[in-house]
Amino acid sequence: MLTQEFSELLVTNADFLKPFAINLTRDSEEANDLFQETLYKALANQEKYHVGTNIKAWLFTIMRNIFINNYRRKVKQRTIFDNTPNEYLINQKQDTVVNAAESNLRMKEIQEAMNTLPQIFKTPFLLYFDGYKYNEIAELLQEPLGTIKSRIHFARKLLKEQLSRH
Repeated sequence: MLTQEFSELLVTNADFLKPFAINLTRDSEEANDLFQETLYKALANQEKYHVGTNIKAWLFTIMRNIFINNYRRKVKQRTIFDNTPNEYLINQKQDTVVNAAESNLRMKEIQEAMNTLPQIFKTPFLLYFDGYKYNEIAELLQEPLGTIKSRIHFARKLLKEQLSRH
């Protein structure tokens, strides 16, 4: 298709785009910009149009994609970063003080709860707690991987129950 024929096809089928642009943007200025950008993209991508294809559907798709891309770009631009020094009340939670005594008591409680676990759950859980991966624990204990995962799960569950009682 020649460029002049394509341009004439665009002009004769472009009128329906204006109401669609207004419907998308809800603003006449933005709708005009969207309309013009759609026609520009259609002309710039003329080689992608195949004769016999529904020109209106093709133009609708171009307009919708432009609108979506512009919307996403605007959303990203609205992100606000706080680069101010923390001298104001913006980050007020930074004034909290760590209570080492309370942390030590809680850790002691957790250690005691871990020591009361049945040995079948305790061994895989302690290995997991020390940083071993499931498959490494399974090899060390010569147990199936599913069994190890199950025992660690039940150990966590028992610990959670014991610690919630205190």
